[in-house]
Amino acid sequence: MKNLVYVLVYKITATVLGVCVPLMLFPVSWLSALGVPEQESYMFIRALGVAYLALCVGYAFGLAEALQGRRMLSVIWMGIVSNAGACLVFTIYGLQGDWNDWPYLSQLYVWSIAATAGLITLGLVLTGLKAPAHEISYARS
Repeated sequence: MKNLVYVLVYKITATVLGVCVPLMLFPVSWLSALGVPEQESYMFIRALGVAYLALCVGYAFGLAEALQGRRMLSVIWMGIVSNAGACLVFTIYGLQGDWNDWPYLSQLYVWSIAATAGLITLGLVLTGLKAPAHEISYARS
């Protein structure tokens, strides 16, 4: 269970600092410097940051369960789908060259997001899916 705790803490920290804060709070000039294409309105960029923050709330519930020795399968599967999907999307677009004209640090940032999402997916699969029945908890209503 300790390894699942580490994966969830890493996921929450990396997402809040690496994605939520920039998308929700960075000025447009900083977002442009990161390679975010100029837009008429940044409403959807800000909303995406909030959506990632909402996922982190779910991860926090999973973390609380893991700290008590239980695995919350709904949170684990949410994380696997979310991170595998993000890794796949970023990797496909990156391999197609969609950000080849972005500054080097921006490319590095986006590739690091893809790699981090892939590693988190692997971590959730390895530490989260192989739980004995007595360690599994389900979302409470």
